[in-house]
Amino acid sequence: MSKILSIALLVAGVVLLVYGLNASDSFSSSVSRAVNGAPTDKTIWLIGLGVIGLISGGFGLFFRREQ
Repeated sequence: MSKILSIALLVAGVVLLVYGLNASDSFSSSVSRAVNGAPTDKTIWLIGLGVIGLISGGFGLFFRREQ
């Protein structure tokens, strides 16, 4: 994986994670948590994809093969 792609994945992961954490503090997520015991699906997807982006970008940066 190229260095630029890895950095892009890291940045996208951070952005998605921030949006997900902000969405977890929203009114609709609070209502969903009170009724269902879990945050909204959008919040879960944003946080999950953010973590995946951080992990894949980090592996791409730190464990990439030299050519």
